[in-house]
Amino acid sequence: MNPDLLRGNLELILLSILERTPLYGFAIIQEAKTRTNGYFEFKEGSLYPALHRLELDGLLSTALGELGRNGKPRKYYKLTPEGSRVLSEKRSEFQTFTGAVQRLGGG
Repeated sequence: MNPDLLRGNLELILLSILERTPLYGFAIIQEAKTRTNGYFEFKEGSLYPALHRLELDGLLSTALGELGRNGKPRKYYKLTPEGSRVLSEKRSEFQTFTGAVQRLGGG
């Protein structure tokens, strides 16, 4: 996987993962890996800053849940209504972009 592609689409990827249900950090990593057959393997060092940025932008809200293995409550991330709106917009932009790229290649 090209890291530049991941960076350029991280917001779309994370919002898509969180569209179904609120998840905590490690569960987001696992969900991304499972749903993409291992293509996306996030590192905590890039995941948490991105989640924090999305929360600051009002696209995610958080709530504390059950205790993790470290004895601290897990922080669950959930799409806000604004996050759902932005996800729809990002998907549309991505489909337009990938369609244009495919047309360039004859596919």
